[in-house]
Amino acid sequence: MLYQWYELGHAVVQPARMAADASRMMLASPFNPFSYTSAGRHAAAAFEVFERTTRRYDKPPFGISATKIGDAIVGVRERVAWQAPYCRLIHFERDLPADRTRRDPRLLIVAPMSGHFASLLRGTVETFLPDHDVYITDWEDARDVPFFEGGFDLDDYVDYMRSMFQHFDGDVHVFAVCQPSVPVLAATALMDAAGDTAVPRSLILAGGPIDTRINPTAVNRLAEERGTDWFRRNVITTVPWPNSGLGRQVYPGFLQLTGFMTMNLDRHLLAHKDLFYHLVEGDGDSAEKHRSFYDIYLAVMDLTSEFYLQTIESVFVRHLLPRGLFEHRGALVDLGRIVSPGLMTVEGENDDITGIGQCAAAQDLCRGIASARKTHFECPDVGHYGIFNGSRFRREIAPRIARFVRRFDAEASAPGRAVPERDGGKTDPSSAAFTFGSDRNG
Repeated sequence: MLYQWYELGHAVVQPARMAADASRMMLASPFNPFSYTSAGRHAAAAFEVFERTTRRYDKPPFGISATKIGDAIVGVRERVAWQAPYCRLIHFERDLPADRTRRDPRLLIVAPMSGHFASLLRGTVETFLPDHDVYITDWEDARDVPFFEGGFDLDDYVDYMRSMFQHFDGDVHVFAVCQPSVPVLAATALMDAAGDTAVPRSLILAGGPIDTRINPTAVNRLAEERGTDWFRRNVITTVPWPNSGLGRQVYPGFLQLTGFMTMNLDRHLLAHKDLFYHLVEGDGDSAEKHRSFYDIYLAVMDLTSEFYLQTIESVFVRHLLPRGLFEHRGALVDLGRIVSPGLMTVEGENDDITGIGQCAAAQDLCRGIASARKTHFECPDVGHYGIFNGSRFRREIAPRIARFVRRFDAEASAPGRAVPERDGGKTDPSSAAFTFGSDRNG
């Protein structure tokens, strides 16, 4: 009944929200003399804050129509390159000049299926567009997927990754942001073990929960202490009418958003208080920055219960991947079988979601990749969001990723390219080869 009560609450408050929005527009009108008074500005600001905090936020568009390549502004359009019930692969096609001979590497950004829509990575896409042929996974809201399409679990996620990699036939570099690091590694290991030539040229894992036993965060401890059964009893509910996914068991987005907000509640309360004063003072730029961020941050999606619970159980409670016990449809996944791609891991010093060392654990687990083909970067003074977006990402992380991608793109394109040999041992962080592009302090 939890979802039904949530829907009822929205329905009950809707008339008040509509009245507040109408009042805001009336008070903000330049033709209204009251809008020039202190009382009018305070009232209009209060109405906007109320309307925004009670609104249901729809899926935000990427809204990227152009990018700058060199000195030229070129158009960008979205095209669906691959599609399945729970995901669309979006290609950001650039209108390049017909005489352009430069070939940019293909970069597949795997957005996390962890509550927010893929458009949360809009800034990530914009950063890479000038020098990369960019694709991104656009995950569907589980409440919008018809029940007859069946379920979606972690095994299906791995299958989706394999299918996408095969779509590119090996000509792609994969940037997995946080949660998808696990299925991306699993898919690559299964493909490399089977001799599939569609294995990506390189893997970049940012803040991935590869081994959550290392420096566990509050999120990790909560999962272990509560256990999977607690989450099944307390956060799983059924999609109600009139949604397309009527009857589907999900971990609803509104509960996920509650968790996101309570982790830094004081920061979000302060941000909304600041919005109120920006509106009163007429600081339109600051108010618009707030709107732009929260229009994306407050838009959340439902996850299928089977995917969510399987992820909790295998990744956060039993730690199956680092223990060598992770299975995909009954087949054991051995990360040591990954040989072909280069491997880069990225972490943020102040990440409170994925602790330091959890993502870097992939360096040792992928023991089949030669040390010279691995690199790790820990960005100082950066939190979880900052490892894939923001000024520090654009200035310090993205250029390193671009250099890493270019290196392995050039290698794959070289005549007479040989299949990499296995390292045969664990990565030695002290080796000169490991320090290619690798440092902990920027």
